[in-house]
Amino acid sequence: MPDKHFIIDTNVIISVAIFSSLNPALAIKKALSLGNLVFSEPVLQEYAETLSNPKFDAYLSPEKRLLFLNTLIADGLVIKISNTIKICRDPKDDKYLELAVASQASCIITGDKDLLVLHPFEHIPILTPTDFLNNF
Repeated sequence: MPDKHFIIDTNVIISVAIFSSLNPALAIKKALSLGNLVFSEPVLQEYAETLSNPKFDAYLSPEKRLLFLNTLIADGLVIKISNTIKICRDPKDDKYLELAVASQASCIITGDKDLLVLHPFEHIPILTPTDFLNNF
């Protein structure tokens, strides 16, 4: 079983599910080939809430968005968070840092500048999908 753990930020999930963006999709595929995706309950909740937003109905049906999410998380690992981190300039993003520490993540893949500015966080790389593809 692979021991590398990867965290995918919600903005990357949206880029793939809704807009079929190539590099984010390739980054997820590469992460899956190298190890496991890891999630926490707060991260899964954010995925579900964001993907259920009616503003995306024009791009992809709610059913297809739910199917995408279920497929993505089916083989992932849900990690219990035990420590609180309050470092990110956007407090809503601290959940990704908490998950990274709890799972001993190999990388956080994101397009969020509030997270990217922290690269690396406790020796955990925080990379855009393109940087992940080119450098990991």
